[in-house]
Amino acid sequence: MTEQTIFANANLILNDEVVRGSVRVKDGVISDIDSGNSVPSGAFDLGGDFLAPGLVELHTDNLERHLAPRPSVDWPYRAAILAHDRELSGTGITTVFDAIRVGSIISGASKRYGKYARQMADEILAMREGGLLRISHFIHLRAEICSETLVEELSEFSPKDRIGIVSMMDHTPGQRQFADLSKFETYTRGKYSFGDQEYRDYVDFLYGLQVQFGASHEAATVDAAKRLGATLASHDDTNSEQVATSQAYGVTMAEFPTTVEAADACHAHGIATIMGAPNLIRGGSHSGNVAAAELAKLDRLDILSSDYVPSGLLMAAVQLGDLWGDLPRGISTVTARPAEAVGLRDRGSLRIGQKADVIRFAVIDGTPVLQETWSAGSRVF
Repeated sequence: MTEQTIFANANLILNDEVVRGSVRVKDGVISDIDSGNSVPSGAFDLGGDFLAPGLVELHTDNLERHLAPRPSVDWPYRAAILAHDRELSGTGITTVFDAIRVGSIISGASKRYGKYARQMADEILAMREGGLLRISHFIHLRAEICSETLVEELSEFSPKDRIGIVSMMDHTPGQRQFADLSKFETYTRGKYSFGDQEYRDYVDFLYGLQVQFGASHEAATVDAAKRLGATLASHDDTNSEQVATSQAYGVTMAEFPTTVEAADACHAHGIATIMGAPNLIRGGSHSGNVAAAELAKLDRLDILSSDYVPSGLLMAAVQLGDLWGDLPRGISTVTARPAEAVGLRDRGSLRIGQKADVIRFAVIDGTPVLQETWSAGSRVF
C-alpha cells in the first residue's frame, strides 16, 4: 500500500533558490515538487514556514557527552545512543556520523582513558539494524594519533562495518588546535583539575607519545581508511605543508583548519573545509584559531559541523545564509555539501527521487525555530 504525504504552502529551500510550493512524498521518497501556495485536501499546510532537506552531520562529540554526563560517570551505551538519537532528531539532523574515539591511553600517572569503540559501534549497528533509531546513523572513527593502542583498535574494524569517515587527530600540545600552549593549559586544567606538577607531567607524557607513535599511527590511520573504504579526513591543519601531506594521504575533507593559510591550501587542493557551528555563532574559536566567519567571507568554508552543540547546526546555516545573502547556499553547508563529501547521493536536497528527510522551521527575530523533522517520510520530531 502506497503511503503518501504532501507538504504544501511552504517556502521550499531548493539548491539555488527559495520558492513557495509543495512537496509530495511517496513511500519515503520525494515524488513531486510543485510551485504555488495551494493546499490540496489532506496536505500539511506549512503556512509559509521553510521546508528544507534534513541536516547531515559529519562530526559531533555529542554521543560522548551522553556517555559521560558527569566526570567519572559512565552511562549505559544503549541509553546514551537513544538519548543522542532523540536529541539530534529534535535539532533537524536526520543523518549523523557518530564520532567514536579509537586509540587509548592506558599508562602514565595522569589522565587515562580506555577503549570503547568496538563495543559502541556494535551497539549502534545493532540498534540501526533493529530499527530502534529515529534517524540515519553512520560511524566516524576519530583516530587519536597521540595514544597507545590505536593500531590494535583500528584492527578490530572491517569493511562489513561500513565505516563512513576516518579522521586523523593529533592533539599533542604546542601544534595544530593547541598551537597556543596557554590555551591548551586553560582547557586541560579546567577539564581535569590538574595541579601544576600534574599538568607538566601530562604534557611531557603526551610529547613522549607523539615521538614514539606519531609517524606509525598516522600511517596506520591512512591504511585503515583505505581498507575500510572510508572517507579520510584531516583535523586541525595549520599550514600549507600539513595540507600538502593530507592531500598526499588522500584526504578529501579538512576538519577545522586553524588558519587562513591552511584553508587556502585546502581550497587549492580541492579538499572540502569543515568549520564548527559554535565558532560561527560565538564569533570565534574557543582555542584562539581562525574564525569561521572569516573563512566564510573568503569563500573558504564548505561544510558546517555542530561539533559539540547539535542545535547550533541549523542556527549557523541560517546565519551563513544571512552573511552570504544566499539562504540556499547557507543551508547547503549542512545538507547537500556534507552529503556529497561522503558519497551519500540519496539525500541532502529537495529533489525528486531523494530520500524524504526533510525539516520544517521558521525564523523568528533571526533565530531558526525547528517545528518538525521527518526521516524517510516518517515524522520523528
